[in-house]
Amino acid sequence: MRIIIIDDDPFVCASLTTILQADSDIEVVASATSGEEAIRLYRMNFPDILLMDIQMNGMSGLDAGEKILKTYPSAKILFLTTFSDNEYIIKALRMGAKGYLIKQNIETISPSLKAVMSGQSVFGSEIVTKLPSLMSGQREIDLLEYNINEREKEVIELVAKGFSNKEIADTLYLSEGTIRNYLSTILDKLELRDRTQLAVFYYKHHKGN
Repeated sequence: MRIIIIDDDPFVCASLTTILQADSDIEVVASATSGEEAIRLYRMNFPDILLMDIQMNGMSGLDAGEKILKTYPSAKILFLTTFSDNEYIIKALRMGAKGYLIKQNIETISPSLKAVMSGQSVFGSEIVTKLPSLMSGQREIDLLEYNINEREKEVIELVAKGFSNKEIADTLYLSEGTIRNYLSTILDKLELRDRTQLAVFYYKHHKGN
């Protein structure tokens, strides 16, 4: 896969390039240190994934990402930052970023890039645990509009709570195979790709108690 790295620290750009290109599946085609450069380089190279910091001099990564996605809605942007500020996370989710990772977890970057390349959304464990509180109080929707039945709604709620397929199966007294089938059906109905997107969808639209 072809990626571009954007970080306001040139040393970080160089280090990430060295680390990631140790993986034969990853090619770093360009790197830069500002949001303005991110936009220019994206237009020049059309990478598979843009790996970008958030806080930078001049235009932030969030602003750059928003501009890129307005012009190229299919762009895959993965944010890599030291900041887990709630405001940043919410903006990244709403703009359609494919992931949000914390820099300290360097070993997760390469697998995350591959996950994004395969169509998944990736959020670090620190971010996933914040979703319930970040998204509570949003406009509640009627899942019946999506032809979601009561059993499927139970599955969605347990996925949003972080339950594994086995845990959901044990809770609902069903087999893991049945839960996998439910998840596949639910994702098709909601036009989502994976369980992370499903959790984000739930917390965006579920009114907290």
